[in-house]
Amino acid sequence: MEGFSKNDGTNDMGSKFKQEIHSKIIRAGKRTYFFDVKCTRNDEYYLTITESKKKFENDGKFHFEKHKIFLYKEDFDKFADSLEEIIHYIRENQPATKVEEEEGKGVEKEVAEENDYTNVEFEDLAK
Repeated sequence: MEGFSKNDGTNDMGSKFKQEIHSKIIRAGKRTYFFDVKCTRNDEYYLTITESKKKFENDGKFHFEKHKIFLYKEDFDKFADSLEEIIHYIRENQPATKVEEEEGKGVEKEVAEENDYTNVEFEDLAK
């Protein structure tokens, strides 16, 4: 393809610079999260987690507020274990919201309706 140059992570001098390897974008309401795998000059991968929020000024103009975390491979296991533990804690201990309570009542009602039948045994049919 003419005019197309592949970005292979090297500059004109041949030395490596920070290179993006893989990305994942999660849109969650007013926030967007970016998970980016990058490579150091020593060919070691690390993760950046970026939270981006669109903020509006009084004049209608907007900007993006970003918060970034750099996570290096020596910290992956501790980070992942702690994240899993804290998410489990929240799911087990967070009081239910009104929406969740209503959804739960709907499920209980459906189960009750499903179980609202007469139990007939085959032995009863032979009589």
